[in-house]
Amino acid sequence: MSDIAKALEQGKGVLRLTPTWVPRSFCVPGRRIKLHPDDYYVLGGERGGIDERWLSSTCAAENGPLTGENEGLSHVVYNDGEKDILFTLKDAIDELKGEIIGDRLWDEYKSWPMYSKFFDNMGPLPHHIHHNDEKAALVGQNGKPEAYYFPPQLNNHGGDFPYTFFGITPGTTKEQIKECLMNFTKGDNKITNYSAAQRLEPGTGWYVPPGVLHAPGSLCTYEPQKASDIFAMYQSLVNEAIVPEELLWKGTPKDKIGDYDELVSVIDWELNTDPNIVEKFFMQPKPVKPVAEMEAEGYIDNWICYKATDFSAKELTILPGATVTVKDSAAYGMIVMQGHGKMGEWNIETPALIRYGQLTNDEFFVTEKAAKEGVTITNYSANDPIVILKHFGPNNPDLVTE
Repeated sequence: MSDIAKALEQGKGVLRLTPTWVPRSFCVPGRRIKLHPDDYYVLGGERGGIDERWLSSTCAAENGPLTGENEGLSHVVYNDGEKDILFTLKDAIDELKGEIIGDRLWDEYKSWPMYSKFFDNMGPLPHHIHHNDEKAALVGQNGKPEAYYFPPQLNNHGGDFPYTFFGITPGTTKEQIKECLMNFTKGDNKITNYSAAQRLEPGTGWYVPPGVLHAPGSLCTYEPQKASDIFAMYQSLVNEAIVPEELLWKGTPKDKIGDYDELVSVIDWELNTDPNIVEKFFMQPKPVKPVAEMEAEGYIDNWICYKATDFSAKELTILPGATVTVKDSAAYGMIVMQGHGKMGEWNIETPALIRYGQLTNDEFFVTEKAAKEGVTITNYSANDPIVILKHFGPNNPDLVTE
């Protein structure tokens, strides 16, 4: 039996994962993702600060020529009784296939087709865009829809700019946006003059389809998304920092670099200029069934990301002192945000501080079989709830999309 199969047996269908830290050279960390203060720049100043933790990821980070080996890939921990053995979640899924993610997803995607992350920036990100499947295929990638949720546990402060620009103000012309893009190397190209910013609220979220311009604000964000790292930056100056021109053309086929009409064509004009963009994309938590009924059973389960078909996410709260068996119809990754207790074979806990390279007991992957049979969670605390965020793959059978 392989170590991968042994790990699955050891956790009875629940794999323990390691923290996966990712730097971004163009960002300043917001210092809310529990990494030790000495470790935010542990990879060196040239790599930039660590401002992201990737969750349940089989997707390698696209971080330029200095990208580390397996950067962005989640690893499974297996203890053979003497030592911890690590291997990537991607290798585990490639070997055991539907035994981990379920035959429904394996047969269609031959992979785990989503991941989630925390992104944690002191300031706002540039107004940028993710390509749709058609555009991304031109550079051998997948398109990238994503969603945001702002966990209260990681937002003790809002950073420098807790507002996100979405879309393009109705009435703006394509020529005006094209002019901004052509001015990219002339200082501030002022593209956010043609967009509106929305105030971000902890405990709520947003959906961002591909082709929609967005400039994420400075709240620490939980971000489920399709398994892709494709993007292009359309804003040249953000928070007084210049954005390198190479990021404007990131995701553009080599034979189209320099073609500003190509950049404009990535924009889904109808979605970006929709006057009801808030109604379309904003997400309040939605209980999976009546709250009083759930509380009587010792838990509260809310959908927090539910407007996409490529992924979905829930926030599960286990009330103090309760033991609950929770069933889902699909495999999922999960991260413990608050509290401590027992989940199946595993002790679970929420670390206050994590060193780079340290193992934790806060992140796991639950196979489809284990999810369907039910995962039993006991909250050891008489006072503190356990709060877990759960990220699912495409077309979750439990989710009725809007």
